[in-house]
Amino acid sequence: MKKFITLLFTSLLSLSVCARDCGPKWLEKAVFYQIYPSSYMDTDGNGIGDLRGIILRLDYIQSLGVNALWLNPIFESGWFDGGYDVIDFYKIDPRFGTNSDVVTLVREAHKRGIKVCLDLVAGHTSDKCAWFRESMGKDRNLRYSDYYIWTDSISDQDKKDIELRKQDPNPASSTRGKFVDADAPRAKYYLKNYFACQPALNYGYAHPDPNHPWEQSVDAPGPQAVRREMRNIMAFWMDKGIDGFRVDMAQSLVKNDYDGSELKKLWTEMRQWKDRYYPECVLISEWSRPTEAIPDGFNIDFMMHFGIPGYPSLFFAKDTPFGERHSYPYCYFDKSGKGIVKEFIENFSEAYAKTRSLGYIALPTANHDFQRMNIGTRNTPDQLKVAFTFLLTMPCIPFIYYGDEIGMISQRDLPSKEGSNERSGNRTPMQWTPGPTAGFSTCRPEQLYFPVATDGGRITVSEEEKDRHSVLNFVRSLVALRQSSAALGNTGDWRLLSDVDKPYPLVYQRSAGDETYIIAVNPSSASVRVSLPAISFCKGSIVSLVGKASCKPEKGKLDIGMGGVSAAVFKLKD
Repeated sequence: MKKFITLLFTSLLSLSVCARDCGPKWLEKAVFYQIYPSSYMDTDGNGIGDLRGIILRLDYIQSLGVNALWLNPIFESGWFDGGYDVIDFYKIDPRFGTNSDVVTLVREAHKRGIKVCLDLVAGHTSDKCAWFRESMGKDRNLRYSDYYIWTDSISDQDKKDIELRKQDPNPASSTRGKFVDADAPRAKYYLKNYFACQPALNYGYAHPDPNHPWEQSVDAPGPQAVRREMRNIMAFWMDKGIDGFRVDMAQSLVKNDYDGSELKKLWTEMRQWKDRYYPECVLISEWSRPTEAIPDGFNIDFMMHFGIPGYPSLFFAKDTPFGERHSYPYCYFDKSGKGIVKEFIENFSEAYAKTRSLGYIALPTANHDFQRMNIGTRNTPDQLKVAFTFLLTMPCIPFIYYGDEIGMISQRDLPSKEGSNERSGNRTPMQWTPGPTAGFSTCRPEQLYFPVATDGGRITVSEEEKDRHSVLNFVRSLVALRQSSAALGNTGDWRLLSDVDKPYPLVYQRSAGDETYIIAVNPSSASVRVSLPAISFCKGSIVSLVGKASCKPEKGKLDIGMGGVSAAVFKLKD
């Protein structure tokens, strides 16, 4: 009996440690839905989405089975970089509504069991921000004087970058170099974080250069004040019911931090503060290195288009805008059947093993920064369903980018708007109904934030609602299946069954307790078979299917057959 009690206590302790380390319990069943607010629903007819539009569509969002939202920036902005050039972190941009609209959104979302997370641009502000305007002055002893990094001397290379930036009319050239010539009373130059209009906030230097007196240590008053300001911003909104933040460029804050030790201290402090005062809220990082971000304090980190390698090899075909940036001749989710999965599996496996007791990896369907799944030759409902089967059955927290659930097209060759550059095609309006504005707005089509592409009205919510075989209804069914099963959910065990060097089909196992599933995906157009070592389960039923598939014991092995462009979730039984 004593031994049993000891084991029980150890198990409970283990569970409590995991609950504390991984974050609030609601993350165990979290499925996020990302909204680019300018493009979701327009209620005032100006061609740009707003918060009241999101409130209006909450019942639809709930119908997807998701239970958390992430909104791209909604704070007052200069709109040079899609809202990521923030003027006032404590005020909602008038294009979206008011602070009271956020409170209403949170209240209505919570009624439906949906959490709401905002985007926190922690590394910089707009150059129109009042903090920056004050810091430009000669007086170095005002509240915001040391919120930014100023200097009168920069290297010759930095000066050259400034001149090249001036000579290039392309707004994207604004990202070139590190410094901007402001010729302000305070100093000649300031450090930027991305675009020239985004001065870097001063979190200090891990190793200040004695020859650069403007490099303050992380313990200096200015950097410490900036940290307090970030906590104040988070507290302001979490006190109004916000459930957490996705932190933009989370790895960019501390400068000259060669081993990342000071950045780790910063986010560890932030996590401890959050856990003490807002334990039910979450921190999500745009870092894309889960083995760094999650141990350093984040509840969730992405695996996506940069950072840890692998995601691009799955989805970015060579003849697509983001595929052109990578060296893969084919992507895995392509009908050619010539893709690779080894890089993704190896890197994901390592990250999963190192972080599963501390937090969660997130796999997005797309986001505001990179192309949607429906692009190039991956453009049929079945192809999208195969990709969704993979993304919604992996041991991670899924992030569904608005519109992907109906298979919206990643449009090409659209003009840049508000810093979108090549990202314009994945920020187009949500498509609700057939028509020239797809039910997004009552404005004239030419007033739309970006154009719609409904394929004659077929890629719209209203049309797909009617079709039980649509991408929309498939996604709903798969999310419901995931939410019904601990094995398929965020915390279930995961084990690769197939050979990474023979990638079609990809087969893996999800399990929890006495529940086991086998998932098999074959994005290629060819039929394929795989024979796997027998496991202790021999009978299975198909609970989700795209195309044709079979799974049966055969001469002591598990034989899985997959038709072209197919995916299946098999629930195994003794």
